[in-house]
Amino acid sequence: MTKNANSPSSNNWSARVTRESNALRLEKGVFTWKDPQRIAESLRDSAEASTNRKSEPFRSAMSMLVFYINRAGKNLDPGQRRILEQAKQALRDLYEKN
Repeated sequence: MTKNANSPSSNNWSARVTRESNALRLEKGVFTWKDPQRIAESLRDSAEASTNRKSEPFRSAMSMLVFYINRAGKNLDPGQRRILEQAKQALRDLYEKN
C-alpha cells in the first residue's frame, strides 16, 4: 500500500529527520535558541563528534541548518529566521569559510 502525499506521516517526515538524524546528534531545541553563536557552536560540536556523517563537519552542520530553515519555510518566525541566518554566518566564521 502506498502512502498518500497528504497523510500525517508524510507531512511530518522533515520534523522526524531533524529530531532523529543519524548523522548528527543535535541538542534539544537548538534551532529555537536566540544566540546565533551558540547555535553555530552546537552544530559544529555535533558535526565534529559524529561518526555517521558522510561529508566534512562544516558541510554536515551547514546542511542541517539549511535543511531546517528550508523545511520550516513560511511557518518560521521572521525573528528566528534572522537568528538562524546569522548562525549560518557564525558557522562559516567558526570554520573560516568566508
